[in-house]
Amino acid sequence: MSWNTTCNSTLEELRIGSEEKIAGDLTFHQLALLIGGVSAAIAILLSFYLMWRHASNYTKPREQKHIIRILFMIPVYATSAFLCIWYYWHAVYFQVMSDCYEAFAISSFFALMCHYMAPDLHEQKDFFRTMNPIKPWVWPVNWFAKCCGGERGPWRIPKSGLTWFNIIWIGIYHYCFIRVTMTITAVLTQYFDRYCESSNSPVFAHIWVVGVESVAVSIAMYCVIQFYVQLREPLAEHSPFLKVLAIKLVIFLSFWQTVAISVGTSTLHIIEANSVMAYPDIKVGLPSLLLCVEMALFALLHQWAFPYQPYKPGAKPTFYPVADASLGGSHLENEHETPRGVWKAFGDALNLWDIVKAFGRGMRWLFVGVKSRHHDASYQPKGGHNSLDTSYPMKSYPMSAGPKSTDHLPIATEFRRSKFGMGLPQKKDDEPVAGDESAGLIENAQSFSVPTSPPRSEERAPSPYHRQPSPYHDPHRGEYYEGPTSSSYENHAPPLSPAYQAYQPYSEDATDRGSSPYLQQGSSQKWSEPSGSAKQANHRTSTQLRVGNALWGDRSPQYDGRQ
Repeated sequence: MSWNTTCNSTLEELRIGSEEKIAGDLTFHQLALLIGGVSAAIAILLSFYLMWRHASNYTKPREQKHIIRILFMIPVYATSAFLCIWYYWHAVYFQVMSDCYEAFAISSFFALMCHYMAPDLHEQKDFFRTMNPIKPWVWPVNWFAKCCGGERGPWRIPKSGLTWFNIIWIGIYHYCFIRVTMTITAVLTQYFDRYCESSNSPVFAHIWVVGVESVAVSIAMYCVIQFYVQLREPLAEHSPFLKVLAIKLVIFLSFWQTVAISVGTSTLHIIEANSVMAYPDIKVGLPSLLLCVEMALFALLHQWAFPYQPYKPGAKPTFYPVADASLGGSHLENEHETPRGVWKAFGDALNLWDIVKAFGRGMRWLFVGVKSRHHDASYQPKGGHNSLDTSYPMKSYPMSAGPKSTDHLPIATEFRRSKFGMGLPQKKDDEPVAGDESAGLIENAQSFSVPTSPPRSEERAPSPYHRQPSPYHDPHRGEYYEGPTSSSYENHAPPLSPAYQAYQPYSEDATDRGSSPYLQQGSSQKWSEPSGSAKQANHRTSTQLRVGNALWGDRSPQYDGRQ
């Protein structure tokens, strides 16, 4: 089978000049230039006015640079549409260049929504790591899931909010790369007469460029919709629906109305070239004129969708949402900064390096990070009676972020009564040590006092820490020593086991021992540095050792008063 390698397009050779006048001395082409030019000028002026207001109140750079990029979409489309009417024989260049910018508008909208939830990428990942619940995929992916394995198939709902976030991230940022690549391909092939917009033959680049772009933009817009469905409630104060509508309608009309007019004129022959409207007027002039008028209307809509008033110094404060309302927690204020200046704002908006880095991060996760995603803390069990490993010997357990109640734990009440509730390591201002399970286990503990041990007499009375042997026999008894010590006991106690020494989080310096809950002030006993093998042999935290002792009895070597 042989393919025709000659493009039958005549748009580049056709010129408008002999059509009838329809409004005074104006032909349709001249009238389209007049109306399109005025509409484009209105759209550009309104957009630049709003961008200038944001730049002069540049108090939240992380958000406003993305807003300026979104607003810049209107001047790009309006200018491109007007140039298509004027230089209709080169319309393909202007069309592909303006369509290329929609990828940056979509990615900027996604980045703006992310910064509404958290100030930077690290905090955003923490937000999605604890996000609950994760809403099901919207149509049609939910249908795919039902017929392709359900919760075990490739269309399943991610168990981790962080994995869900990375999927949306890739689905949006990949479009920037695809769209720029296809735009360059279209421009080069058009220059060498291998694009042929009027032909769907596979020997020309047009059908391949349109096919790839259609798939990529469908994925990106689906991810934007899924992102909106998931977060429309916590972001309600930012009017996300109006923002989605202002972006989606521009992209929808710029693509589909052009396709509809092309099909109606070329395939259905609803309108054909005549003495009033030439072929270039129908093919290029009519859809471009409609787009110019629509951009003026969208520029007006953007005044409400992306207002500058919330960014004025002294404006009403906004707050970052909480990922999981069931965990409680306070809302962090999204504070205003000192205005950075107009040129700084436009410079940040024109610097697209953050989009390049975002695409690189997405590709790194897609090909590398996805393999180790189950190691993230968001995949660990949350709540329930299995949320803490109480087996013996005990294993380390990474606690998930957020406050949790311990009323459901069978050892919680006994732990609050034990002597281990006192003297836990604390930060300044009595904040629990970050990452320590004690912050969750004794969160609701009642206050109590425990009398300190009296000084020993010279008759060497039995140690106050001498306890009755545990009824449970354990061959590893000597490896799990735990319990507070006094200065006099340290002078006569047997050497500490390496397994216990590995869990001393305090400095060996004598000046720092006063803060340790295991040493009294003025003690001369020095802790020995644990060996590397001892550090690797046991990965339990101090709180887990206490929980184990509460369950299985004391594992300390007993002191019977003899030297």
